[in-house]
Amino acid sequence: MKSIKTAIFGTGFMGRVHLDALRRLENVEVVAIAATNQESARRLGAGFGISTFTADYREILRDPTVDAVHILTPNALHYEMARAALEAGKHVACEKPLAITVEEAEELAALAAKKGLRNCVCHNLRFYPMVQQLRRMREAGELGEILSVQGGYSQDWLLYDTDWNWRIDAKSAGPSRCLADIGSHWFDMAEHLTGLRVSSLVADLQTFHPTRKQPKHSVESFANKLLGPEDYVERAVETEDFGSVIFHMDDGHMGSRVRGAMVVSQASAGRKNRLSIEIYGSKAGAAWDQERPNELWIGHRDTSNEIIIKDPALLKAEARSYADLPGGHAEGYGDSHKQLMRRFYASIADSSIAPEYPQFADGLRQLIILRAELESHRARGWIDVPEH
Repeated sequence: MKSIKTAIFGTGFMGRVHLDALRRLENVEVVAIAATNQESARRLGAGFGISTFTADYREILRDPTVDAVHILTPNALHYEMARAALEAGKHVACEKPLAITVEEAEELAALAAKKGLRNCVCHNLRFYPMVQQLRRMREAGELGEILSVQGGYSQDWLLYDTDWNWRIDAKSAGPSRCLADIGSHWFDMAEHLTGLRVSSLVADLQTFHPTRKQPKHSVESFANKLLGPEDYVERAVETEDFGSVIFHMDDGHMGSRVRGAMVVSQASAGRKNRLSIEIYGSKAGAAWDQERPNELWIGHRDTSNEIIIKDPALLKAEARSYADLPGGHAEGYGDSHKQLMRRFYASIADSSIAPEYPQFADGLRQLIILRAELESHRARGWIDVPEH
């Protein structure tokens, strides 16, 4: 099998996550790393045995041997880098959000289609085995007609005003933080699992810390707990710590009959990274919790409830390929990235394979929902969410 050569743009938390996933794929070779700080690129490359590194990602795009790139930089750089990569003929995997604005995402989705290049937005949370089991149960009609969807995404890594990350700076991350960063994961999951689309919503946002203490030197995501008072400067905060959304969903035929509610927070003490989603139908309910990813709760009205434990031999056939390890062997966050990247690179190796992963169109979809959420908060009322 021909080796596919790829490059990493960005050396933070997600840079390492993607590198770890890629080195677990048989036909993919990471050949270069780009970062605004060349020394950071060198250090990360040394740890993974990658000798080519640069502070200018365009150098990598000029290399004809590089087939694909992963864009894992602050959000404000996604559009510029993805557009340049597509223009250079590279396949692109980009972290969410795909861009800062709907217009930027529309341009990227259209350009990828025009160029005929594979394009992926890294909504990796779809790729847990028990998430796919829930999806296939719903497709098989085991939940019945969907009535309601609820849940949220809770973290505590920005609980204190001394917690800081580039995502807090609107110049780097865009006009939304909590909804854009983790709310997009939740709504992507909700639409993916139900097969329905959010049709209208009302949103309420809150910034608990109007000012925060920014470290005087760079701090990686989730790694800010060891700093002292002498290490900070005070900064105003423009983006939200919390968001709640009530919404309707539409199947395109029966109207907006499905009701839903979601809460996202990056200031929920004790919750490290908990996406929880509950789907209730006319026959049964189902719930999944990212902090217990190898379990799936099934709820019944007239018989005892169940907790299904991940075992590929017992999963539905369509969900089985999302689990590589036998029953009793846990699969987690890193494995979800591996499953996503396996499918992305399989579609690069074989142009006849239909994409089985979120694409730029899905990234555009989440920005459309985000725009409606921000408009609703400003207007203090319901907003319709267009299909495109």
